[in-house]
Amino acid sequence: MVRPRLEVADIFRGHGPAWRQANAGHVSLQQLKVMSAIERCRTAELGGHVARCEDCAYTTIAYNSCRNRHCPKCQGAAAKDWLADREADLLPVPYYHVVFTLPAAIADIAYQNKAVLYDLLFKVSAETMLTIAADPKHLGSRIGITSVLHTWGSAMTHHPHVHMIVPGGGISPDGQRWISCRPGFFLPVRVLSRLFRRLFLEKLTATHQAGRLSFFGDHADLAEPPSFAAYLAPLRKTEWVVYAKRPFGGPEAVLAYLSRYTHRVAIANSRLIAFDEQLVTFKWKDYRTEGRDRYKQMTLATDEFIRRFMIHVLPKGLHRIRHYGLFAKGACAANIARARELLAAAKPEAEPTTAAMDPGKPTCPCCGGHMIIIEVFDAGCTPRHRPTAPTNRIRIDTS
Repeated sequence: MVRPRLEVADIFRGHGPAWRQANAGHVSLQQLKVMSAIERCRTAELGGHVARCEDCAYTTIAYNSCRNRHCPKCQGAAAKDWLADREADLLPVPYYHVVFTLPAAIADIAYQNKAVLYDLLFKVSAETMLTIAADPKHLGSRIGITSVLHTWGSAMTHHPHVHMIVPGGGISPDGQRWISCRPGFFLPVRVLSRLFRRLFLEKLTATHQAGRLSFFGDHADLAEPPSFAAYLAPLRKTEWVVYAKRPFGGPEAVLAYLSRYTHRVAIANSRLIAFDEQLVTFKWKDYRTEGRDRYKQMTLATDEFIRRFMIHVLPKGLHRIRHYGLFAKGACAANIARARELLAAAKPEAEPTTAAMDPGKPTCPCCGGHMIIIEVFDAGCTPRHRPTAPTNRIRIDTS
């Protein structure tokens, strides 16, 4: 795989020290740890190993990954491992994609109360889906949900929303049959939107009354109950965005989607275009525009680029992938087995798909031979062996 010519790590290494100094006292320990991990990722500071081709002696150095969940370079392998675990849980039914988004006024509160509001977004969106799906007027069944939290828009602004992947049906309340949704239609989004709005505002108000919210700057007055109630009043009348996309083409499409979304970070290295110490230019998608014109470039001051990346560092211990209903941990295996039984579908054999396959030994880029590890070195150490330049040699199989 060709490494992007520009990475978030390059920007952090080049401008991170100055940014940290300028923002001393306003950067959390968690954010400092993320910056440090990204800067050190796949460098000699973390150690690594030297591999050599058994056939042509091509030698390369591979440095260890930081494995931080916010690092753009580490999420590909993490996604593959996660998908391998999830693959056996897929059911042979259409899957739907539902998105719950917080209004801007609530997102402003979430910006200052990330752990509390993100958790509330997860729980209320799941409760909304489970409640409407259980209603006999709609589906009348227990469904399974995989939820993924994203906190950014394409321009890295603060835009908290939850993506849900949901099978198109569920198990009846008595557990005796599988109830499928109508073809091409899962649940009514307007009904979902209004219940989501009511439940979220009720629980947000209770959270405020319990003294679990903090307010600063322009929102400091919201600490007072009358001001908070007045702030929420207009939100009770506006439409909250719940978006349901068309069903996926099949289980393989679900896996492909999950591999792109579950372990995504605020910006991928592939979107970066230029960095010159003062400015960062990157690609972004303007969803308000249709067609090819929606793909644009944006240039930000480096300080602002780093700030936007840092606001998406999640609070320590907050899980950004959660499972509800039939997929909730503890009963998940039994529920999936029962669903397969009701669908008269045998559990798939444990054969990994292409997306989840373990490649085994690395392959030589020169001749296709197997690479073997000839040296392992610790963090901060220099390997004894030196890398060699790749050649255009082609391996010929004479067997």
